[in-house]
Amino acid sequence: MVKLKDLAEKSGFSITTVSRALAGYKDVNEHTRQQIIEIALEMGYQPNMVARQLRARKTHTVGIIAPSASGRFADDYFSELLMSVGHAAAQRGYDLLVTAKTTADEMDAYRRIVGGNRVDGMVIARTRRRDARIAYLRAARHPFVVSGRAAPDEESDFPYIDADSQLGIRWILNHLTGLGHQRIALLLPPDRVAFTPYRLAGYRQGLEDAGLSYREAYVLNSDLSRSGGQQAAHHLLDNYPEITAIVACNDLMAIGAMNAIQTRNMRVGQDIAVTGFDDITAADFAHPRLTTVRQPIKEIGQRLLEMLIQIIHQIPLEQPQVLLSPELVIRESCGAGQQRKEAVSPVRE
Repeated sequence: MVKLKDLAEKSGFSITTVSRALAGYKDVNEHTRQQIIEIALEMGYQPNMVARQLRARKTHTVGIIAPSASGRFADDYFSELLMSVGHAAAQRGYDLLVTAKTTADEMDAYRRIVGGNRVDGMVIARTRRRDARIAYLRAARHPFVVSGRAAPDEESDFPYIDADSQLGIRWILNHLTGLGHQRIALLLPPDRVAFTPYRLAGYRQGLEDAGLSYREAYVLNSDLSRSGGQQAAHHLLDNYPEITAIVACNDLMAIGAMNAIQTRNMRVGQDIAVTGFDDITAADFAHPRLTTVRQPIKEIGQRLLEMLIQIIHQIPLEQPQVLLSPELVIRESCGAGQQRKEAVSPVRE
């Protein structure tokens, strides 16, 4: 490995001059600097990046901690968000440190990663009520950005990007009631998830748009997993067989609900409609393909990374809170026909 000493011997300058020239110090004249740089390139010199990072107190690494179950990512949404953030980070010359932890171990991981100065900033995904992660990063004065707002009764006074899920669920209800559905069930996330009340509000608004009454028995909380959606759908079909449509608040629960329907020899999209939220890759490969609300996951990941780099470099954000409009993607699982149609659905006022 070529060292500064080798460059000094080759160039005839002192090790100090060589080091300061390569580091860009202004007390080295430009002719000398260019001469040293040419020799360094010729000899294949590679600077010690670890030492540089320690001096600059920068790691050129950002971190994200994703939820895990049985040693794997618990949600396809996170996999797609990670890919987007990672791609954007690579384009900006940053590494992405990814850790998968259960909720119980999560804060220990934050303290180890952030407290150990292993990253320059963190990306938080899927906001929670009274989010301990946000409180910790604020107290540590550590740069961070968030995928998702706080709950409606909490202050979203942090940098975030979110899709308007209340509007998205309202569009779903408008579409289903437009197809003639009146007995529509809802599979919500757990109450601790910050977007749960937004999606419940969209469901209520959609019912109100159609002049339908809200029935609490038709609303269940599940865990955002396939198995959770399957169990919840079985409960609904066992107790409320009059239901003709199930709205799930993410695609994994929707796919689980479809499986529950099919195990009962019922036809998704014909006997009972099912819709999801997110438009993960699996949604377009489900059978039948899943009607859902598309979040622009790729755009969210890219923009979060750009925001985080600005915060790391103490550049003021022009728009620290961003709320994006989702899309209603109509496929066969809602029984709206066999041809795929994608559109932004209007809300009936």
